[in-house]
Amino acid sequence: MRGGVSIFDDIKPTDLIIAFFPCVRFEAQIIMNFRGDAFGVKDWSIQKKMEYDLKLHSELHQLYCLISKLVIICDKRNIPLIIENPYSTQHYLTRYWAIKPKLIDMDRRDMGDYYEKPTQYWFIGCEPKNNFIFEGVDRKPTKRIEDANTVERSMISPDYANRFIREFILDEVVERDDL
Repeated sequence: MRGGVSIFDDIKPTDLIIAFFPCVRFEAQIIMNFRGDAFGVKDWSIQKKMEYDLKLHSELHQLYCLISKLVIICDKRNIPLIIENPYSTQHYLTRYWAIKPKLIDMDRRDMGDYYEKPTQYWFIGCEPKNNFIFEGVDRKPTKRIEDANTVERSMISPDYANRFIREFILDEVVERDDL
C-alpha cells in the first residue's frame, strides 16, 4: 500500500490465493463474549468484562483491517482470491462487509467432509466454476464440533478440498486420480 517491496510482488494475475482466514473474531459466538454471556466470562465483574471487550474489539479491528487490505491488494493487482470462513447470519463479515459471499456450503458433509458446519466463500477477481462432478461422495462419519479441538475442527478433509477445487476452481473437470 505504501510502495516498496511486497510479498505480493511475485504473485501474478495467473496465480490464485486461497485464504483460510481466522474466524475467531468474525464468527457468531463472539457476540456472546462481547455481551458477557459466554460460559467462561458470565461470572466476571463488569470491569473485567469491559476490559475483555476492549481487547476483543481491538483484535476484531485488526483482523478486519487485514482481510480488507488483502482484498484491496488483490483487486488492485488483479490477483484472484478466494476467502473461506464459517457462515451464519450473525457472522461479522456477513453483516458488516461490503462484499457478499458467492458460495455458501450449508453442509460440508455433502462434499466429503466430516462436519456439517456451514461455510462461506468469497470469490474476488474470479467466479466459482460450478463444474459438474460425475462421481459419488464418500460420506464420512459425522464429527461433532464440540468434541474436536480448535485446530481439528478448523481443518477440512482432503476429500472435501479435492472436490471443492475440481468443482469450483479448475477451469475443467479433472478426474480425481489425475490430481
